[in-house]
Amino acid sequence: MNKNIWRCECGGLLDLEFDARFPLKEITKRKETLWRYREALPVEDDANIVSFDEGFTPLISVHFNQRNVLIKEDHLFPSGSFKDRGATVMVSKVKEIGVNRIVEDSSGNAGAALAAYAARAHILCDIFVPDYTSEGKLVQIRAYGVNLTKVKGSREDTSSEAMKFAAKYYYASHYWNPFFFHGTKTFSFEVCEQLGWKSPDTLILPVGNGSLLIGVYIGFQELMRENIIEKIPRFIGVQPENCAPLACSFKKGLNTIIPIEKKPTIAEGIMIANPIRGVQILNIVRESNGDFIEVSEEEIIEALKEMIAMGFYIEPTSAATIAGVKKYLPRSSSGEVIVSTFTGHGLKTTETLSKIF
Repeated sequence: MNKNIWRCECGGLLDLEFDARFPLKEITKRKETLWRYREALPVEDDANIVSFDEGFTPLISVHFNQRNVLIKEDHLFPSGSFKDRGATVMVSKVKEIGVNRIVEDSSGNAGAALAAYAARAHILCDIFVPDYTSEGKLVQIRAYGVNLTKVKGSREDTSSEAMKFAAKYYYASHYWNPFFFHGTKTFSFEVCEQLGWKSPDTLILPVGNGSLLIGVYIGFQELMRENIIEKIPRFIGVQPENCAPLACSFKKGLNTIIPIEKKPTIAEGIMIANPIRGVQILNIVRESNGDFIEVSEEEIIEALKEMIAMGFYIEPTSAATIAGVKKYLPRSSSGEVIVSTFTGHGLKTTETLSKIF
């Protein structure tokens, strides 16, 4: 692979064809990290793996209105968010192909994850963030020793600035670069193993640029191809009402992403008005017979307070997902196995939480 390729030569999206294998007897003997699924991850030489022994996060039962929902605690990753899944695989691949400087744009969590793994790999890193990014995330990114640039304007303006750098340095993007999705897909492997190598009925996930949802779908497809599971779960995407381009397009039955008037939301991690892989996300949700749920700012704050009162210190984007879970449950069926997730730790958004509490 040419080290400068992170998208198709036509300028379009690039996906990865990869034959994943799952030697179950061997997997269960290995250390409980996401790298236990070694044959399903696209890094050729173990010497290039950049890792903190991350992954295999707890899958716990949380009680909501007479129902139990299984929650994957991905806020417990080394950098404090699920983005470490994509970062460990992508940075390992970056190391393998000999790249010594990368660039990424992020609303915070992906930038922190890439900065952490780049630091561990001794790879130079440039991170671009919107100027509204939470101070807690900015402090974390700076602390890793990367070059941090705040960009005035929208999330899309931030991407445009990063793309200029990508003309010279490798674009380690969590939504353009296909290797990132082959890290987030490990969410699927862990959930299936924790359920006794079975698939849940329904997944409820936050969706901004879709780095989790797309990766998880890839993971379940690979498990299906290897006859590990018998079905792919329904995908329910959660978006804030103030920024819900995918939900709006889905409800209108469109195959394109319609322009929206984006409003501020405390769920900054999914405040994406024009997701690059939007059509791909719509297709995944439709193919799984899934749906989108929109949640208000009031519902997000209510869910946030409820979860923290239970002892789960999560960021508002994670609370948006839980608000979506609560709206979905009245239409769920008895015995339905539902899995959702805490995507980011509350310590990343201390300033926001201090205002709420």
